[in-house]
This record gives sequence, C-alpha cells and structure tokens, in this order.
Amino acid sequence: MTNERSYIDSYPALAARTQRFSLGLPKAFTASPDGERVLFLRTRGPEDRAGCLWLLDGDEERLLVAPEHLGADGPVPEAERIRRERTREHGSGIVSFSTDDALSAAVFPVNGTLWHYDLPTGVLRKLDTAGAVVDPRLDPTGHRVAYVTDGALHVLELADGNDKEVAAGNSPDVAWGLAEHVAAESMHRSRGHWWSPDGTRLLATRVDQTPVQRWWIADPANPGARPREVAYPAAGTANALVSLHVFDLHGGSTEIVWGDFEYLPTVAWDAHGVLISVQSRDQKTVQVLAADPATGRTELLHEQHDPAWVELVPGTPARTASGKLVVADDTPSTRRLMIDGRPVTPEGLQLRAVVDVTGETVRFQANDEPTERHLWVHDPTGLRRLTDAPGIHTAVGPVVVSNTETGQTFAVRRTGGPDRQIQSLAAKPALAPRITWLQAGERQLRTALILPSWYEPGMTLPVLMTPYAGPALQLAVRALTPMYPTAQWYAENGFAVVIADGRGTPGRGPAWEKTVYGDTLSLPLEDQIAALHGAAEHNPDLDLTRVGITGWSYSGLLATIAVLRRPDVFHAAVAGAGPHDPRLYDTHWRERFLGSPDENPEAYDRSSSIPEAAKLSRPLLLVHGLADDNVVVAHTLRLSAALLAAGRPHQVLPLSGATHMPTDEATAEGLMRHQLQFLKAALGME
Repeated sequence: MTNERSYIDSYPALAARTQRFSLGLPKAFTASPDGERVLFLRTRGPEDRAGCLWLLDGDEERLLVAPEHLGADGPVPEAERIRRERTREHGSGIVSFSTDDALSAAVFPVNGTLWHYDLPTGVLRKLDTAGAVVDPRLDPTGHRVAYVTDGALHVLELADGNDKEVAAGNSPDVAWGLAEHVAAESMHRSRGHWWSPDGTRLLATRVDQTPVQRWWIADPANPGARPREVAYPAAGTANALVSLHVFDLHGGSTEIVWGDFEYLPTVAWDAHGVLISVQSRDQKTVQVLAADPATGRTELLHEQHDPAWVELVPGTPARTASGKLVVADDTPSTRRLMIDGRPVTPEGLQLRAVVDVTGETVRFQANDEPTERHLWVHDPTGLRRLTDAPGIHTAVGPVVVSNTETGQTFAVRRTGGPDRQIQSLAAKPALAPRITWLQAGERQLRTALILPSWYEPGMTLPVLMTPYAGPALQLAVRALTPMYPTAQWYAENGFAVVIADGRGTPGRGPAWEKTVYGDTLSLPLEDQIAALHGAAEHNPDLDLTRVGITGWSYSGLLATIAVLRRPDVFHAAVAGAGPHDPRLYDTHWRERFLGSPDENPEAYDRSSSIPEAAKLSRPLLLVHGLADDNVVVAHTLRLSAALLAAGRPHQVLPLSGATHMPTDEATAEGLMRHQLQFLKAALGME
C-alpha cells in the first residue's frame, strides 16, 4: 500500500512527463511493397519528446536518424506550427516524413530544414531549399520533393538540386498546398498537395483567406510579444476560398472545376485519375466526382443527401484497381460500406473508416458492439473479420495496431509467416484500471465504472463523472486509453468514477448520432444522468448526494450545463476549454449540428451555457489555455462575464501559453492536482 500511495501521489507528474503515456509509442508506419521493411517514428523512451526515424528490417529494429544528428537550424515555421496544432502533434524532432513507393528514400522537415535519407546507403543529407519547409512530399518515384514555403508551392529535383516555384500566392492571404482550418480541424484532411502516381504532375489546393475574418490571439504573460493574427471562420461567417489545380511541372496548369460546393473534404489521385468529394455549406449533400487532370472537367459518380448532415467517413471515397467506387452510405440504423453501388456490410455493423484499398481488397474498421472497433476485410471471396480481442484495432499497411484493456501492440503481419512486433517504449501505469462494464438504462448506455483498489462493499464513495459524450469521440471503449489511468487515479483518491457514452457519440448508427441535430446538450445530459443512476443501481455505495463532473472541450461545456440545469444531480463541475458560445466556433463543425446562426439562432442559444449563467448554484471551475486557437479563450471569458453579471461566484484558471490541450509538464501536472483539490473541497471530501 505504501508503494501504491507513492505512485498515486506521483501520478500527475508521471502523466505530464510522458504526455499521458503517449511518448515511446511507434507511429506513422510506411512499409515496403513486400512488407518486409517498415519505416516509423518513435521517441527513444517514455519521457523523451524528440521523435526519431526507425526501420524494422526483417526482425531487427534500427534507429536511422535522431534529432541530434541534425542540429538546430531555426524555429518551427508558423505554418508548420499551425499544421501540428490541427493534427494534435505535440512532439519535437522528427514528427512526420514522406517516402517513395519503393521505400528507398525518405524526406522530413526539422525546424524548417529539409532532410533526405537514402535507405540503401544510409546517407543523410540536408537539402537546399528556397525557404523554411512545410509538409514536404516525396514523389512516388523518389526523384523530386514538393514542399510549401511562405505560401508558395515548390518542387526540388533531387538529382541536380534545381528548385522551382510551381505556384506563388502573390498575397499574404493566399497559400498553396496546405489545408485550410476547417479541412484540417473538421474534415479529416490535413494536407493540401498530392503527386500523380507517375510523379510527373502535382495536384494542389489554393486557399484564399481574404474573406475570412481576423482574430488576434495575444500572450498576456508576455506583453512584449505581438498578438498572433488568426484567420478564423466562425459559424455564420465567410470561409476561405478553396480551389484545386493540376501542375505539369513545365509551367502548365489546369483548374479542377466542381461547381458551387463550398467544401472540399477529400482529394486523391489514383491509377484512374483524380477523385474528389465536395460538400455543400449546409453539409446535407456530398458529391463524389471523378476529375480529368488534363481538362479539369468532373463527372458525378455518387451523391448522398441527409436531412441533418452527411457524415464524412475517413478513407472514403476510394476506388479499387478495377475502378469500383468505395463509399459510405447511411440507413437510419447502420452506416454501411458500399462497393460498386451495393452494400457489402450487414445491418448493425457500423463502418468507422476505410483503412486501405489494394487491388479489389478493401480493409476497413467497423463495430457491432460500441465499445469495440475491429479490422475487417472485403475481397472477391467475401467479408470477414481480421481481429478478435475486445479493443480498438486498425492497420497501416501490414502493421496491425491493437489497443486492448492491457495496452497497445503493433504487429507486422507476414503472409505465410509469424507476426513481427514493433516495440512500444511507452510507460505503463503502475495501477491497472479496475473497470466494471455496464449497460445503463433503457438505452443500454455503454458505461465504465472505476472503483478504488481499496474499495470494499459498504464503503460510501462520492461520484465523479468524466464524459466526453459528444460527436466524433467515444470514451467508453475496451482499450487502455489515457482516460482510464487518470480515472483510476481519481478513484484511488476517493471517487467512484463513471464514464459513459450517450446519444450523439459514434458507434451506434446514424440515427443515434444525429439525435443532437439542433440541440447538442439536452439529450447528452439526459443520458449522463441515466448512466449515473444505472451505475448507482449496480452499486448502491455510490453517494448520489456528492456528484462531480469534469470535461474538456465539448465535455467542458457539458459539465457546465450539468451544474446549471441539474444542480439536483450534479454538485460541482470542472470545465476545461469549453465552447460556451457556439457562435465563436468554426463553420464546418458548428453548422453541422446547428445550421446557420442567422437561420437557427434558437439552436445556438440551446447549445450555449451563457444564456443560463444565472442558474449557477454549484461550485464551478473554468479552465482555459490563453493561446488556444481552436476553442478561443473568449468562450470562457464570456461565460465568466455572464456569471459575474448574474452575481454567481465561480473560479477561472487561465493557462498561460497553453493551446487547446496543455502539454507543458508543469502546467499539466499542476492542473491535475488543482482539479482534484477543487473537487474534494466542493464535495466535502476534505
């Protein structure tokens, strides 16, 4: 018990140092055509933040490039910093790379400098470029690199070092080859340029931010620094103007024309040509188009409509080798995989993502049980599941990534041979989460109940609800996610912790997800209460007179609404980075659920905590990063102002220099300890 108590006391520091146990995990896998060699990124230990380039060759892992091999060549370019923030990349060193099809070479940027590594010879060299490099992409043949610098798109020939500007913005408001904010934040598209399969042409977006309103994000802790200008398309305002162009590298260009659809969710260039999807501003219509790269003309291949919104499924659309179209399609109960116009998955199996398409084989991630996600395959022989253990499974090439309740594994599948394992160097929590799985209430809400290791029946426990409970994210899953070790830490400090997914979360079909259309708070809150009561029915030692709730981002807003609307159920709340004013959040995400704020103002009021600020009668701690450019700090400041105006006491904890998720060790550790102390005091546990 002494060792356990020591671990409990030191847990916040450990979680902060390891970035919630993520450092040391391998990622970004790229395999050779025969699957025998796998290139990947990984830090060298559980507390090392610097990414390194590694190679699995046969059964041997080798470190190829470490950051100290490269030197320090300057700060991270602003465009690269923004790209990392959108993709939630918080590491340093080598954080991304690109290879040719044969896996004979890799390129990667570090602090704006472009590096080239030749795998057969092991030669590493720095490449001369026109400026600080963002998102370099090696062409499929390995002869040239496309990259972005200062908003211009360049191509560097590796043989002679010739660097050519392919497209220039000619304006600080125009950038080529990068994803705009809403594409990267809400559409799963984090890139803006693509090579043709033969490496002779380049497809690139042109993003014109001229019509987008400007916000200014300052650093109050550093008053000598200039505020940072951010082009932020808030709900109801203008988006960036996005177009798509083909360049032949000899000065010729062609624009892909698709009509007046505002959003460009996906772009691909396969053996059949260019394949894109476009979406209407109201998100109720998505078209899949084949584009001729020579003429720019497009042909409609598929169209989908929905009275709420059309969900964008990662990996779709795609095409098989024979040209069959691979898309997602919704019935009220099921999101299905469609190939060549027919459904190939049964009712009740929920498509989550298409992993890859090779020949006529489509691998995809799907679930029938919401707490699990499995890897499936459809090929000419039929449909079958590839993974068995309860958990979350996906794949990148031959690498099958599995996260179960015992942790993550990275298995390289071999045809006719045993699997090879890529080693994880991540730290493991000393106290394993003690989870009881429940299906609460009439809707069978998937619920995890976490109790202290020292609990015995008859001990009364205050309750802590720690949901996300919103669109696009599940927490109640049978995998060792960072949520569960932290939940166990709260439990060891005296709580029964309840984590539940209700209506609006993915994994239970389109109708379940879209119940929140027009009101993103009422039904999720109702389901959290049902999950709480279900947990208490299972274990009567849960003290329903002392219930706290915490959340971050969407669930920060949900935690606030919980104590505003139902103080009879929830007795204290911690709300981190909550989007309290939906009119301040981006167009694509917020309008998906609430429509236009001009046409549906009442929907925005229903989904905001600010109009209900005067109802506060319970302790509330508001937390927000001052450098957040996703959910800007104005959300919390406006709520705090409304609470003050209504005479409602509350606490505000500003995090200097923190973006949407604080990663600074001291900040992350201190925040955990402060939240625990606040909840204990608010619930009378001290």
